[in-house]
Amino acid sequence: MDPRFTICDLRFSRACVRRVGCFVIGLSCALPLTGCDQPQADVPAPTVQRADSGDGQQKVVDGAAANPQSAIRDPPAVTTFSPTKIGILPLTDLLGPAESNQVTRLSVFVALLDAFGSQMKAPGVLRFEFYEYVPRSAQPKGPRLAIWPDIDLTRPADNNRCWQDYLRAYEFELDIQAGRDKTYILEVTWMTPDSRRLLSQHILKAGQ
Repeated sequence: MDPRFTICDLRFSRACVRRVGCFVIGLSCALPLTGCDQPQADVPAPTVQRADSGDGQQKVVDGAAANPQSAIRDPPAVTTFSPTKIGILPLTDLLGPAESNQVTRLSVFVALLDAFGSQMKAPGVLRFEFYEYVPRSAQPKGPRLAIWPDIDLTRPADNNRCWQDYLRAYEFELDIQAGRDKTYILEVTWMTPDSRRLLSQHILKAGQ
């Protein structure tokens, strides 16, 4: 055999080995990269929904905005304060001329209280009733001696006219004819705009 052909065959075999090796290395490097462009099967794609914007057009919203359960909820509404109790202040008294056995005026101070016991101003209608006091009785409220026309305090101007800010209470002057040496019961009813009735009673005796 010609030695020249043998040398050529060896050179050709080495070149083929180099080319095959480079092809294998390049293929092994390219295989891991082929999965980068494909979405992963175990990661769910974000949900996209279309919602009506109110003007006939639709806009794309994500799943959190479309789901009311996952949206941020509004804070609870603030509860408004309203009167829950009415009180008659100790300043309430029967007044009249000192030389007379009759009283001619009833000065009444009424306070409204909220659920926390704070005095407040509120709209309503007031009713005053005047009873004879029956001592040593399970029912001390005797016959009714007087009742005045209801006082409407639902209008702001009328309400503020009777309000005494330094006392945080309402003041009223009522005409009355009663004996100075007797004891009475004053009953005050406050009727609220939501049809609730708050009632309070106060035992009265002139000068006490």
